[in-house]
Amino acid sequence: MGRRTKKRPLTSHVPRPTSYVPRPTTMLQLIANPIGVLALSKREIHRFFSVSMQTIFPPLVSSALFMFIFGVAMGRQITLGDGSVSYFQFIVPGLMTMHLISSSYENTGSSLFIGRWHNHIQEILLSPLSYFEMVLGLLAGGVARGIIVCIGVYAISFLSAPSYIVHPFVLLYFMAMISVIFSCAGMMGALWAEDFGMLSMWNIYIIVPMVLLGGVFHPTSILPESLFIISHFNPMYYLVSGVRFSVTGMADTSIASCAAIAFAMALAFFGATVYLFKIGYKLRT
Repeated sequence: MGRRTKKRPLTSHVPRPTSYVPRPTTMLQLIANPIGVLALSKREIHRFFSVSMQTIFPPLVSSALFMFIFGVAMGRQITLGDGSVSYFQFIVPGLMTMHLISSSYENTGSSLFIGRWHNHIQEILLSPLSYFEMVLGLLAGGVARGIIVCIGVYAISFLSAPSYIVHPFVLLYFMAMISVIFSCAGMMGALWAEDFGMLSMWNIYIIVPMVLLGGVFHPTSILPESLFIISHFNPMYYLVSGVRFSVTGMADTSIASCAAIAFAMALAFFGATVYLFKIGYKLRT
């Protein structure tokens, strides 16, 4: 018999792993399928453009009526502060904010709810998109519609009483933040709603009243002290004040506070929406 050979223990030639330091994740790294996100965004934008007579022009017509009744007919008899800003110029940012909010909310709310209603939301859920990317794609339609309507309201006011935007980049910031907040709110409302009545309930009974009480047509400084204090607990007050400062240069409160509250709300609403998609809240039933 041959001589037995002693087996050598298997040794690994792979170097020992060193401590792993994760790299910071950027927004672009979270989007693994940019083509899919772009396609979903295009679909959402095309959806409201195809029915522009229902989605874009109605708020512009109502804004023109508000401007004529309150700004032209009644505004001549109302003097604000030192008179540097007319009442017409005062209500324009409020109308811009009001229709920015309602347009963003209605776009994503109707799109997602109709998708659930007709069950073609499954096409999005089965697509090679992450929950983060799904929310981004649906969000694009609401943001685009809200900003287009907001700019349209300002364009109508410019035809009546030309006035230039004092802080255009600040306005872009607040338009982006507000449209993200209420586009996400529309998606959350669409997931919660069981019928069309429930879908519009949040907008009719909560959002619109809070916006109107936030100073669309009146400066909060003329309110009684108790109502003045209560108005500062209304988040819409800070959003309206931020847009008004960017357009006219006047505000009832600190613009830094308005910007911080808008950013915090946008981050919280976006995170909550992604979480609802992740757990499949009323999406898989």
